[in-house]
Amino acid sequence: MKKVFKKILLFFLLGIALTSVWIAITDSIVKKTVSEKLYSSVEEIPYNKVGLLLGTGKYLRDGRINAYYAYRITATKELFEANKIDFILVSGDNGTKKYDEPTTIQKDLLEAGIPTSSIFLDYAGFRTLDSVVRSKKIFGQESITIISQKFHNERAIYIANKKGIDAIGYNARDVNSYANTKIQIRESFARIKMMLDLLFDIQPKFLGEKIEIR
Repeated sequence: MKKVFKKILLFFLLGIALTSVWIAITDSIVKKTVSEKLYSSVEEIPYNKVGLLLGTGKYLRDGRINAYYAYRITATKELFEANKIDFILVSGDNGTKKYDEPTTIQKDLLEAGIPTSSIFLDYAGFRTLDSVVRSKKIFGQESITIISQKFHNERAIYIANKKGIDAIGYNARDVNSYANTKIQIRESFARIKMMLDLLFDIQPKFLGEKIEIR
């Protein structure tokens, strides 16, 4: 019985070790590939016609405003007011009638002073891969500025590069270290999932008719 237990423990520890190595290698590849395409200064970032704003929920479970959400709205406003983008493609999850990221984001962008004519909504951005791929296949963008936090931009730009999209990222302000630690752990596994999706050429959940941004 002890020998069986030791073998199980050995395989378990080996699995953890291999997963850790895979995570580290994936993280290194992504960061090195996209490092020169990330910007935190609105003055330095190049112009693109369209900014792809990656959605997230506005509220946390305890009812407070999600800081990741608020900082992305601020970053989008900065880009638009600096004339670094002309249009905003809001891509998020609209999986149920009670959960509609794009419409919620649109309302806050309008309150921030961005005109309706400059905002386009993608209701089928269920995942980052979906949002990025649909920006090209549905909305016809070959070159985009992705707006999110740095860790998210890194993954989104990597996907864009693999899908033939010339993408750069504008980094929204990050969140406190405690919340960021949890997000970074989740991001590590999201990058592994991303590599598998790219390897097997996984496509967005929905495509559909093309929409011209102009």
